[in-house]
Amino acid sequence: MLRIVFIIFLTLKGVLMAIEEPKYTLMEKYEAFEIRKYSPYLVAQTEVSGTFDERGGKAFRILIKYISGENQQQSNIKMTAPVIQESSDKEGQKISMTAPVIQEKGKEDSNSAIISFVMPESFTLDTLPSPLDNRITLREIPAKIVAVLQYSGGWTEKRYKEHEAILIKALQDANIKIIGEPSFARYNSPFALWFMRRNEIMIEVQR
Repeated sequence: MLRIVFIIFLTLKGVLMAIEEPKYTLMEKYEAFEIRKYSPYLVAQTEVSGTFDERGGKAFRILIKYISGENQQQSNIKMTAPVIQESSDKEGQKISMTAPVIQEKGKEDSNSAIISFVMPESFTLDTLPSPLDNRITLREIPAKIVAVLQYSGGWTEKRYKEHEAILIKALQDANIKIIGEPSFARYNSPFALWFMRRNEIMIEVQR
């Protein structure tokens, strides 16, 4: 029982923490979804292959190292990420965790996906630390208008596909033109309890 209470406490603590998100303006609200206009934002992203359930874990391990200190500054020194951050010229620059983690269709094959970590607004492409891992790309996502359907629960492919179909059908019924591929946005830690997770499906639309 102690272990269960401890896990719930840690999860609740993580849920209650304020995490920076990309800025957007709410344009319209429908019964099943809403339309948002996002300002440009920066991402660190990587492309991975595997099943739907495997991709997130593979990419997370790559990207978490980057934001935890495995990046290079002007000194161009390979750095480590201590559990406790110390002031040191040789220490990697730590980047605050933001939300969401975004998953998109990959370019290499049908089993690949591009996973992105949204970077804090305080950075520009010029000031973001350069990755040491050549699997990581830094880029700016331009301003865009997206339809968003939010749901809670697990990150399984089945649940994703069910809600993706709901969003596409709702957009068609509302005569809203789809101009982009669906993306899967996850706002919580993998350790968050399933019923506390905030998940979103995003599709770029024309308005």
